[in-house]
Amino acid sequence: MHTLKKTVYVETTIPSYATAKPSMDILSANRQAITKLFWEYEKDKYKLYISQFVFDECKQGNPEAAKRRLDFIKDIPLIPDKSSTANLANEYFNYLNIPERAKTDCFHLAVCVEAKLDYLLTWNCSHLGVEAYAKIYEYNNKKGIWIPELVTPEMLIQYERDKQNELQP
Repeated sequence: MHTLKKTVYVETTIPSYATAKPSMDILSANRQAITKLFWEYEKDKYKLYISQFVFDECKQGNPEAAKRRLDFIKDIPLIPDKSSTANLANEYFNYLNIPERAKTDCFHLAVCVEAKLDYLLTWNCSHLGVEAYAKIYEYNNKKGIWIPELVTPEMLIQYERDKQNELQP
């Protein structure tokens, strides 16, 4: 039985954690390790995508770090944003009350919604976390538009394990 691969939007925090120098902060070090393990052992189970917003964010900052991030995403197909992407992103921005400095998160979400991707993979749980997801779910449901699942690499690995366990007799 052949099943179609689920689609995943790779948000900027993924290449950032995967390519950063090892952190002494336990939470960051844990996220780095999980991201690297996901990338090594799990990513091929999915069709991965990025947007111009991910590319632009990866270019910023320290030139060496930017090069590592850009090398990391170089083979991931780019989803072009649509003419309606900015409008939807602005609607999310106003509705979710996200700080101006994090407005690009709304663009990541809008691209993911418009492309109807299954998952938005991120470590950005402050602006795209559980509380925001409940609001996004309600908003998109009311509007009749696609609702992706917002997941961390750890959550996606767990989903895959749970699915395998359900298939076991």
